[in-house]
Amino acid sequence: MESINRDNMAGRRVLASVANAIVGKDNVILRVLLAILARGHILIEDIPGVGKTTLAIAFSKALNLDYNRVQFTPDVLPSDVTGFSIFNKDTGKMEYTPGAVLCNLFLADELNRATSRTQSALLEAMEEGQVTVDGVSYLVPQPFMVIATQNPVGAAGTQLLPDSQMDRFMVRLSLGYPVHSDELTLLQRKQGNTLLDLVEPVLANDELENMRSEVDQVHVDQVLLDYIVKLIGATRQHPDLLLGASPRASIALTAISKALAYLQGRDYVVPKDISPLFHDTLSHRLILRPGAENENITAAKILDDVLASVQAPRV
Repeated sequence: MESINRDNMAGRRVLASVANAIVGKDNVILRVLLAILARGHILIEDIPGVGKTTLAIAFSKALNLDYNRVQFTPDVLPSDVTGFSIFNKDTGKMEYTPGAVLCNLFLADELNRATSRTQSALLEAMEEGQVTVDGVSYLVPQPFMVIATQNPVGAAGTQLLPDSQMDRFMVRLSLGYPVHSDELTLLQRKQGNTLLDLVEPVLANDELENMRSEVDQVHVDQVLLDYIVKLIGATRQHPDLLLGASPRASIALTAISKALAYLQGRDYVVPKDISPLFHDTLSHRLILRPGAENENITAAKILDDVLASVQAPRV
């Protein structure tokens, strides 16, 4: 328990450092950190100008990570992401030039502005922690995570991310507009400063990886595993869904629940660790039946129904 308390303090330092640049969005900052601790990837979907990119860069600074950023446009190629091989005339051999994804934190800015082929270049790195170029696989550095941003579907020049790629993001989050007092604080901090200059590194080089390893060790009782499977199974049987959540969703919900228990100083999961993260982990994985949106049926409403229909166990 002593190590958990120590890392709990480290987690609070990270949250406080990032909050210097992102004002009034503590719940979103917390969920990003939970996904990182759970070895997941994050999709931030919102309108321009609310701080999506700032949030991602703030985490790279606070966590003391090597990061690369790609501003996606239709002319970005898959090789820009994964790297490419080029012939070296001095050695007479093909040599690999690493792509932008070979870093600790890869910021995929406005990913839905890239072509489908370029979007798919991220799949192997996100799922398997490696990229394959000309038949040779190269491991990405550890720790590794992707924070992708996208503007709402319907914005000019965007393309939907494929369902297979959406499923690889542990959570989908939205910042939204700040309230009046938070926006006022933001303007006050901005006077003569860059907000990211207010973010200080708070973790040592190996500290994040140690925290992630301890999250892996958090215990989940068999009763709670059964509860998670029932929740996910209920999405597959819901009449308003064409496609429910996959087993990858079960794994993601379990992992991020362990991260929440860890930050709260426990080495075991309880039901209240699961329900607050259910919507963020599941909403982007569901496909509604045709016509559901015209009836004001949303993924959020469906997930509310699922939580209400499956009784949480007493532990």
